[in-house]
Amino acid sequence: MTRYVDAGGVRIRIRESGDPAGEPVLLLHGIGRSLEDWDQQHELLSGYRVIAADLAGFGYSDRVHGPATLAKLADTALATLDALGETRPAHVMGNSLGGAVALLLSTRAPDRVATLVLADPAGFGTEVTPALRVLGVPLLGRFLLGRMDARAARQTERSLFVDRSLVTEERVTRALEIAARPEFAQTFLEMITELGTVRGVRAGWRSALLSAAAKAPKPTLVVWGERDLILPVSQLRAAARELPQVTTHVFGRVGHMPQIEVPERFATLALAHIGQTARRTSISSDTRAGSA
Repeated sequence: MTRYVDAGGVRIRIRESGDPAGEPVLLLHGIGRSLEDWDQQHELLSGYRVIAADLAGFGYSDRVHGPATLAKLADTALATLDALGETRPAHVMGNSLGGAVALLLSTRAPDRVATLVLADPAGFGTEVTPALRVLGVPLLGRFLLGRMDARAARQTERSLFVDRSLVTEERVTRALEIAARPEFAQTFLEMITELGTVRGVRAGWRSALLSAAAKAPKPTLVVWGERDLILPVSQLRAAARELPQVTTHVFGRVGHMPQIEVPERFATLALAHIGQTARRTSISSDTRAGSA
């Protein structure tokens, strides 16, 4: 079941599951997507307090006040945790744009983030699918988004997965419903304009984000689908180079959304990563206590 919370004055749609007493896990989807992209992970992460959210202006959440920016999406994600009374450091997992939001959140509120798990995240290279570059052209992008139909939605879904059986009518129907919302096109175009141009991803925000992340590092797992058509797997090398505390993994024969295409394998890696960090913290705490 999903419900809505008031996150700093923005109505945000969420889904909660798992153990309310467990450590919090926050799940963030990509551009133009929704919290359903994490549906398979709820059961697999059930030992934790799992919170999936529609980013502001996407899915069925309301827009932020004023133009949408990466910083506003990150701040609203944090406000979502606040609205739920969750102030403990969270394990934040993000796919695509959600990965960039997660990384930025860790730099803006480092005490609120325990670990990061980034799946095919934006922010590590200039290359991006031509479809997104075209949407960054003024007027043309708005025109194309306004003409979203079942054929276009199905083509978009096909670009995300190697396993075409995942291109279901349910996903296509949801994509059309979301695209029809007035918040969608405006937020989508504002984010595309902030983050990229017709030539690719802008360098300014990427370099600023990676520099900030290097100064406030978190234990980070970055995974990538070998056959990602949206953000190429070659960008994983930049992640390994730029992030101080990083572990990387490539899923063979997988596209842009490993949390959907290989859910069990994704969860196994994610759980090992956040569990290892928890054990490391516990040992450190025990050591300090023993030396007092």
